[in-house]
Amino acid sequence: MRDFHLPGRSAVFATNGICATSHPLAAKVAVQVLESGGNAVDAAIAGAVLLGIAEPQMTGIGGDCFVLLKPAGEERIVALNGSGRAPAALSAAQMRAAGHTAVPIDGPEAVTVPGAVDAFCRLSKDWGRSGLKTSLAPAIHYADAGIPVAPRTAFDWQTAEPRLKGAARDHFLLNGQAPRPGQVFRAPGQAEVLRRIAMDGRQGFYEGEVAEDMVDSLRALGGVHTLEDFARTACDYTEPVSGAYGDVDLVEHPPNGQGATAILLARILSHFDIAAMEPFGARRAHIEAEAAKLAYDARNRFLADADHTTRLDHMLSDGTAERLAGLIDPKRAMESPAALSEAVHKDTIYLTVVDRDRMAVSLIYSVYHSFGSGLASDRFGINFQNRGAGFTLQEGHPNEAAGGKRPMHTIIPGMIRRNDKLIMPFGVMGGAYQPNGHARFLSNVVDFGMAPQAAIDGPRSFADAGILKVERGYSDAVRAELADLGHNVVIPQEPIGGAQAILIDDEAGVLEGGSDPRKDGCALGY
Repeated sequence: MRDFHLPGRSAVFATNGICATSHPLAAKVAVQVLESGGNAVDAAIAGAVLLGIAEPQMTGIGGDCFVLLKPAGEERIVALNGSGRAPAALSAAQMRAAGHTAVPIDGPEAVTVPGAVDAFCRLSKDWGRSGLKTSLAPAIHYADAGIPVAPRTAFDWQTAEPRLKGAARDHFLLNGQAPRPGQVFRAPGQAEVLRRIAMDGRQGFYEGEVAEDMVDSLRALGGVHTLEDFARTACDYTEPVSGAYGDVDLVEHPPNGQGATAILLARILSHFDIAAMEPFGARRAHIEAEAAKLAYDARNRFLADADHTTRLDHMLSDGTAERLAGLIDPKRAMESPAALSEAVHKDTIYLTVVDRDRMAVSLIYSVYHSFGSGLASDRFGINFQNRGAGFTLQEGHPNEAAGGKRPMHTIIPGMIRRNDKLIMPFGVMGGAYQPNGHARFLSNVVDFGMAPQAAIDGPRSFADAGILKVERGYSDAVRAELADLGHNVVIPQEPIGGAQAILIDDEAGVLEGGSDPRKDGCALGY
């Protein structure tokens, strides 16, 4: 139990259903869908699409999503890959010839075809109860009526404002400036797009006037996108990957997501007695940082489009984790392994919903960098993601940029099972941090017995690009000890990531939701 003398957040308990996400209006809308007879899929779509209006720097219909789904009355977990592909004419050789060593993060070269809308349509058709019109109605209303900008969102928006270019400045700034907290943001162009999707399904987005607006806008910026690229977009059902940690299994999305990185990191940590360490002391932060360096190096070498990933079994094997654990010096930091992945980001939304029938959805949805590429379509104001920055330009690498390929993705939804039974859908935002965040959350729960909210609230550290980011929640003494171990310690300007989780307590018949105070959102139930 938390100390009620100190600032903090209580867990949210409910019996019928809970949504936990990064904006309170999205959580409210999701619960309203549940109360009106919709299921977890209907609610998740409603909340997620609304977040594209409430937090447009984080996500939107110009982005991608990944979903883990546990159907009602079953214990199997279904994975849906809603990530789009590079336009067919994209060429790494041409980018190298133009002098690029990495895919430009703010150019049309980085814009992959958005996959989330196709995934939402497929989810609604295959698993929903209320229908797509019901799920999209709240976002349509608020895109027209507007949403007051929340404090964390306003902070991110102001930071990202210089990245917005051309039409994006017209659609996402108010009088040429980032909105202040409490100012109302409206997106009437996106409301019209959502109405067309509600009426015509995926064709309302990937064909006709909306697709023409996106393609014409991208080609005017120098892109090689075509209407055929958009029309052929399709999500895919895939098989989740999993790995044991203590008495539970961590379930992740397979490539092109980086979920295998979280499993490898957790397996490396399992070779150390983490539970015997101070939960927020230097020893644990050091071991975790070293394990992350090794796991991320494996990610950078092996993960790519599923059709080009050939070493997944090696990455997930017990032997690989054991050998990597043996490279860690408990008393000295190693130099960071060289990265082949070209870009990292911080901007993603995560949402989880569990309904009265115990259908569970773990959904993550993003435009990659803040406001993606910083570009938007002229007419409807659809913000284009820059997922193509997740490709490498290294010739022959499995993740080399090429037409029709999916880039390696940072966004990963998670679930935790015990004895083949789902006990917790969860997710951690924060781009490259996400596998580290999954392993940290998992360890907080398994090694230290923390409830979801406490596991989310705890301070975080992250070894990233040669520095060890250590939040202010750690003591100065811990930071000094980490520096003595050879880490380049900094206090990051922004908090590290965000998280949500729902614990399913079948014995008590209760759901327990937690949501990260680093974001504007909350968990709500009924």
